[in-house]
Amino acid sequence: MKSSAQTIGEEAAGPRQGTAGEVFLAFLKLGLTSFGGPIAHLGYFRDELVVRRKWIDEAGYGDLVALCQFLPGPASSQVGFSLGLLRAGPLGALAAWAAFTLPSAILLVVFALAATGLEGPAGAGLLHGLKIVAVAVVAQAVWGMAKSLTPDRERAAIALAAVFVVTFCAGAIGQLAAIAAGALAGLALCRNGSVTGETHLSFRVLRSFGLACLAAFFGLLLALPVLASAAGLQGLSLFDAFYRSGALVFGGGHVVLPLLQSEVVGPGWMTNDTFLAGYGAAQAVPGPLFTFAAYLGAVMGPAPNGIAGAAICLVAVFLPGFLLLLGALPFWDGFRRQPAAQAAMRGANAAVVGILGAALYSPVWTSAVLAPADFALALAGFLLLAVWKAPPWIVVALLAFAATVLNLV
Repeated sequence: MKSSAQTIGEEAAGPRQGTAGEVFLAFLKLGLTSFGGPIAHLGYFRDELVVRRKWIDEAGYGDLVALCQFLPGPASSQVGFSLGLLRAGPLGALAAWAAFTLPSAILLVVFALAATGLEGPAGAGLLHGLKIVAVAVVAQAVWGMAKSLTPDRERAAIALAAVFVVTFCAGAIGQLAAIAAGALAGLALCRNGSVTGETHLSFRVLRSFGLACLAAFFGLLLALPVLASAAGLQGLSLFDAFYRSGALVFGGGHVVLPLLQSEVVGPGWMTNDTFLAGYGAAQAVPGPLFTFAAYLGAVMGPAPNGIAGAAICLVAVFLPGFLLLLGALPFWDGFRRQPAAQAAMRGANAAVVGILGAALYSPVWTSAVLAPADFALALAGFLLLAVWKAPPWIVVALLAFAATVLNLV
């Protein structure tokens, strides 16, 4: 497959295949209708952009999905960003991200602003129902990821070890240590998997630009904590917390839950109940789960919050994944065929299962399941999602309604 998208860092040799406006409209449709999480999003993308619009062929799309699942960050948003880049250059990439992200971000900001007015038994029941939704959704995510990412004894052992690491070393440091240890264990234990074959990607991103993006990624990761501490500015601390969370997310959007929880609940920026209620609400909207960051920025106690806080958090949580993606595109062809790299990622992904499994117990389960009725509702939600494949928004509506009724009787 040969791309005629504009080269980043130099003038294109040929015309673009499309326009940023065309990309925006295509992804706005997807942003309004793509329910069901990142795996479902990739199916929507394939139907709309590979099969119907033919922006990329099947082989190229498969390779692009493999790259975005390999990297930290929101996989479906990274795929969309890449398709926008392929179709209409840098402006197309920005158009794809904005159109796919803004619908759910706006809905969650509206919910955040309205949630402050939810009082009384009905409001308390609704918010508690959303926390129970989080139990069902995270349990389904752990179940599905465990089946695909820990299919053997070695990776199951890595996942179990990660549970112990984050249990005895709480916070972002423990999660980072678990992922690093998982990658090292993968190098030793996970070299027997199949090696990815030849790639078909042909993005025109200069190596020099890719290296600049990688330098920006690591530079911000190291410099932001120092600058935030020295300056004492809440806005900079906010950007730092969400940037670090976005930089460490392996394995899907649900993994951002324990990372963000430690960053925003730990310092006292919001209560755990408020955090989990927003996470439950995020299951009812289309688009990427990372837009949960917009809710957190809007509802946070210290300023900047509201719309300004939502914008800061939204940009910060997506930025590291896009910097890594642009940095990886020029080098992906050779790197993905290295057995050592693939073994390390198998171990890191197994560790992610353990991190999310630990988060399923605390803070998700301990904050939501307070009575036998709560357990029954959470189990019903899990079965609806995992067995009957009900759309997430229906599960959110049913559990929220049931919890509200139970709180009133």
